[in-house]
Order: sequence, then C-alpha cells, then structure tokens
Amino acid sequence: MQIKIFDILASASEQDVEIVNKFIRGHKVVDIDKQFYVSSDNVAHWSLCITYLAMAYQQQNNQPEKREKVDYKNVLSADDFEKFTKLRIIRKKLAEDNAIPAYAVFTDSELAQIAQLPSVDARLLKQITGIGDKRVEKYGNLICEIYKETTE
Repeated sequence: MQIKIFDILASASEQDVEIVNKFIRGHKVVDIDKQFYVSSDNVAHWSLCITYLAMAYQQQNNQPEKREKVDYKNVLSADDFEKFTKLRIIRKKLAEDNAIPAYAVFTDSELAQIAQLPSVDARLLKQITGIGDKRVEKYGNLICEIYKETTE
C-alpha cells in the first residue's frame, strides 16, 4: 500500500478539489483519513491522508508492463470491426461522463465480443464473460441505446 497526503484550504477552489477527486478516481483507494485543522496563522485547512493500492500492472521501477496489443481490424470481420469502432466511441463518451477509465466501462476484448453479437442488446451482454448484471445495469443499457441511435 502507498499513501498520498493532500493539504487544502477549507475554502479551496473547485480546481483544487478536482485535483484531489481526480487522484481518488484514478487509484484503488483503501482509506481516506480526513482531519480539519486551523493553522497558526488562523487559516482553516483539510488534511487528507489517502491510502491506496499500487497498480498491479506496475513493476518495481514503475514502468508499465508491456502487453501484446490485439489488432481487432485483423481479428474481426469488416462489419464487426465497424460495430467495434462505434462501440469504442460510445464507451469513450460514457467513460468521460463518469470520469473513469474507458476499460472500466468495457474492455476492448468485451467490445469485440459485443460487436460479434447478432444485435447489441442488454440481454445478450450478460452472456459475455466478465460482464455481469451491475455493469449491464450501469453501462449496458446506455451503450445499447446510444448504439441503436447512431446506427438508425
């Protein structure tokens, strides 16, 4: 586990608060210890000690592990690759709206499997390994709706 300490003014700007929020969204947070205090110069502060897990894919030298990339253009049929491309655009929008990484919505592998389905349908999404009820509820219905709108 690792820690990161933030000290922000109680009257912090939206921008300062967003820095903390962005850090929290980007890490697997285990605990946040919050302390409110008034400094000797009579200024109110929040001190945040955030305990988080180191990313599993990082090596000791903090270099990301190299993974072989799959070229889905070579793996999927032309029609399925076109669906895959549209699904990636929709996934990116959902990820940005929820301030999470795109792979947290659906991975490329999952999108490739969705693209190969006869139709983009929430019921069929549940048949894909790794996609459960919660993700279908949270993102599946939206991705199906948006996909249908863009293809009509």
